[in-house]
Amino acid sequence: MGDFFERIVDVEVTGEEAGPLAERMVDWMVTEGLITRETSGDGVYSANVDEGHVPGANWARAVADSSDPNWRPGPVAVIVGRGHHCGGQGEDEAEYAVCPRCETKIVIIDYPESFEADEEVWRPFRDALTAWKDTGEGSVPCSACGARVPVAEWRWEPAFAVGALAFDFWGWPPLSARFCAEFSRQLGHRTAEQTGKF
Repeated sequence: MGDFFERIVDVEVTGEEAGPLAERMVDWMVTEGLITRETSGDGVYSANVDEGHVPGANWARAVADSSDPNWRPGPVAVIVGRGHHCGGQGEDEAEYAVCPRCETKIVIIDYPESFEADEEVWRPFRDALTAWKDTGEGSVPCSACGARVPVAEWRWEPAFAVGALAFDFWGWPPLSARFCAEFSRQLGHRTAEQTGKF
C-alpha cells in the first residue's frame, strides 16, 4: 500500500529567503482555509520534517477532484533548507540534467540500458549538491560547453528537483493545475512538481 505525496518545490528561492517565504506561504494557505495552524505527524514522512499542517475546511479548493466524500487528506509538511528532492519511490539520483547555458542533456542513468547512475557522470553533481547544501555554493562543469554552472541552475528531469523550500501534500487527491499555478505565483518563483510514494 504506502503513503502518497505531491510536492511543490521552489527552485529559485535562496537559502536565506526560504524561512520567511515559508511563513508567508503558510499564512496565505491558512487565510485561504487550505490548511490550519494545527500540526500533526500522522502520515508525514518528509525529509527532516516530522509534522505538517492539518488540512483546513477549504482543502478541496486545491485539488482537481474532491468528489469522494470519504477522502481525508493528510498534513502539509513545509521543508525549509537547501536540498534535493526526489519523487517516485525513493530514487536518489537524477536520470538527467540539462545545461542552462548550451541546452545539452547530460544523461546520468541510461534507461533502459541501465537502472543505476553512471558514477563518473553523477559524481560531480553529487559533490556539487553536497557543497551547495552545506555552503550555498557548488557548481558542475558542463561536459559539452565547459561552462561551470551552479548546481541549483541545472534543469533536472521531473522526478528530481533542487531547492531550498518545498511543500509536501501527504495523502491529498491530485492538486489542480490552477492551484499549482497560483501557488507558484504566490511564491514568486519557478517551481517543480513531483509525486511519490513512501
